[in-house]
Amino acid sequence: MATTTAPVIKHRIESIDILRGLVMLIMAIDHIRDFFHQGHPEPTDLAVTTPILFFTRWITHFCAPAFVFLSGMSAYLAGTRRTENQLSIFLVKRGLWLIVVELVLITLAITLNPFYNVLILQVIWAIGGSFILLGLLIWARASLPVIGIIGVIIFFGHNILDHVDPGAISKTFAWRLLLSAQGFGAYYPLGANRGILMAYALLPWTGVMLVGYVFGSLYKSTVNVARRRKILLYSGLWLLLLFFVFRAFNIYGDPSPWSVQKTLSLSIISFFNVTKYPCSLLYLGMTIGTSLVILSLTEHVKNKFTSILIIFGNVPFFYYLCHWYLIRIFTVIVFFAQGFNTSQIVDPKQPVLFQPNGMGFNLFGVYVIWFLVMAILYWPCKWYSNYKRTHQQWWLSYI
Repeated sequence: MATTTAPVIKHRIESIDILRGLVMLIMAIDHIRDFFHQGHPEPTDLAVTTPILFFTRWITHFCAPAFVFLSGMSAYLAGTRRTENQLSIFLVKRGLWLIVVELVLITLAITLNPFYNVLILQVIWAIGGSFILLGLLIWARASLPVIGIIGVIIFFGHNILDHVDPGAISKTFAWRLLLSAQGFGAYYPLGANRGILMAYALLPWTGVMLVGYVFGSLYKSTVNVARRRKILLYSGLWLLLLFFVFRAFNIYGDPSPWSVQKTLSLSIISFFNVTKYPCSLLYLGMTIGTSLVILSLTEHVKNKFTSILIIFGNVPFFYYLCHWYLIRIFTVIVFFAQGFNTSQIVDPKQPVLFQPNGMGFNLFGVYVIWFLVMAILYWPCKWYSNYKRTHQQWWLSYI
């Protein structure tokens, strides 16, 4: 008789996938707003923002920190199935792969410019670069406490640079790439009509990943569940307390202090309007603190909503790539549907194609498109999630 081998079902930690799926869904709101909100008002500009517009931006602040932090946790869990050398090589290779994807596939999706006049370094670059640095630390036989200490120093200490004048070094490519993205992005020219937009400074995000890597050790099979949940909860609450106290008194941790405004709503917006580029300590305290609390509270939580989140959380990289290209397909459709012509595809003032002035919808329309994107992506993500669970090909670790 012929024997058949049943597919190996891979075990995943559902609370991690719930949080990852949640932030992946929320993340798309901000990307869709960038392309479809008519007039592109700046949500963090107190002179033009509204509470709902600011909330639309603020809620997405939680995405990148949680994504990077969970990537660190996943790196630790990947190490439980590998030797140190194998883990180091895997992280470096995965990091290089992510940087290539950022420069080639994601830059193309954002700009739709096949000539790549501008290369964009965003969160995938930050994760890829951080994987490489973490892999090198593991290759150097850095212990878990040493990795944790380095991560904590970067996490809590990088805002010291707000009070230091680096002088001419701040103009160099390396400084901008590693430490200071200067607002949304530092542009570094590579020649006539070519350059790199460095939206994410690497080292602050590496601190987030290293801390996440240490927290990943809480998910070893030998760790008591109640103890893990307590550590996650108290750590999250401590970070949130740090955020509120330091922010209230403008003590340390953000280069943009808050201030009382002419209305209560604007004062609240000013308080929560922390700095993402480069990520400040208070930005990380607010977002990572909340993420840790969610991880603690969602362990063993099962319902229809969390089942949907788990689907997206199982395939974050697949989802991330697909959502960019689907959004851009929608932009091309809307471009022509709203009466724009081919002469307006290219705007010499910006590197992104199919983005003429006046295109788009109000904020309600942005949310409608977000819902459509989520509904369309659910089924391919569900298929790929099941495929990953039941197959063992080596390339599945990279997509």
